[in-house]
Amino acid sequence: MSIRNRSRGITFIGFLVVLVVVGFFVYLGMRLVPMYIEYMGVVKSMEQVRSEPGAGNMSPEQVRRSLQFKFDAQYVESGAIPPEAIQVIRQGNAQTLRIRYERRVPFIHNLEILGTFDKSVNLSGADD
Repeated sequence: MSIRNRSRGITFIGFLVVLVVVGFFVYLGMRLVPMYIEYMGVVKSMEQVRSEPGAGNMSPEQVRRSLQFKFDAQYVESGAIPPEAIQVIRQGNAQTLRIRYERRVPFIHNLEILGTFDKSVNLSGADD
């Protein structure tokens, strides 16, 4: 029986290649997951504002103030969403809250991951 027939398993070089590939995807996940958790906090905050009584009749400043309070409770970074990204649009009797922003996360050296998020909720359909 030759040694070739008895040898089984992965070589050290093969193990290193697998380790590098797995490590790359783990690192990618470590950079992406917090960005999406923050977005889920933004969405939950918007839903909470929508569920407030009289949300459809709030002024844009009241909506922003309420939203900022909810961001703090959802651990959304204070500087993550610029004020110009928050829009309160009124068309007739309908009022819509829209948040559209970009999030850049450093990845490797001079590479960044860019996430573009856009969510709208109808405030007028709430408890009016």
